[in-house]
Amino acid sequence: MDIAGSAGDDGAVHIVIMGCGRVGAGLAKDLVRRGHSVSIIDVDADAFRRLGDDFSGTTVKGVGFDQQVLRDAGIESADGFAAVSNGDNSNIIAARVVREVFDIPNVVARIYDPGRAQIYERLGIPTVPTVRWTSDQILRRLLPEGSEPVWRDPTGSVKLMQVHCDPRWVGRSIATMESAAGCRVPFVRRVGSAFVPDRSTKFQDGDLIYVAIAKDRVSEVESVLGDAPPPA
Repeated sequence: MDIAGSAGDDGAVHIVIMGCGRVGAGLAKDLVRRGHSVSIIDVDADAFRRLGDDFSGTTVKGVGFDQQVLRDAGIESADGFAAVSNGDNSNIIAARVVREVFDIPNVVARIYDPGRAQIYERLGIPTVPTVRWTSDQILRRLLPEGSEPVWRDPTGSVKLMQVHCDPRWVGRSIATMESAAGCRVPFVRRVGSAFVPDRSTKFQDGDLIYVAIAKDRVSEVESVLGDAPPPA
């Protein structure tokens, strides 16, 4: 089985998806179109028909929180994992296995019950309630670089983007992150709620960071925040 490792020189990453329903299949095809490596897991082999005959990713039949099934999907060299099956319990179990057993920090789970989302985000697992689910949202969470902006001004010169931050930034202040990356962080999402940080706010595990940047600095900012912080 030929499964890509971590991001290469062209920015391609390997993503593992659990659940080949409408959302999972759409996400898998979108990632492949963008040039990324994808493995998708489902207990029902017939579900893979949603991918079409031209799907170039890998399909794996099995339970998405089974460790051997995850290994068959290339989780040990994955850059991100999305649990998008039709069951909240399965999604959160799989997400926790991937984070805690395989040490993959870039994980997101689809949640049908919004009331559970805050509980799961306290465990450091970003969630998206199904009523707000779009492929763009999951792509912004999974892809460390080149993700779609949340907002851009009409001229296209300024963007508001969610960026992937290396876990080693945990405990550093937002002011330190702004200074290192040369950008502004207008708001942070934490445990399902958004707030405007002040200079003393510290980055916590599971936080989603949004930055306002000029379009020509996207790669630079993502590179700085996606790597380890400078020595304190």
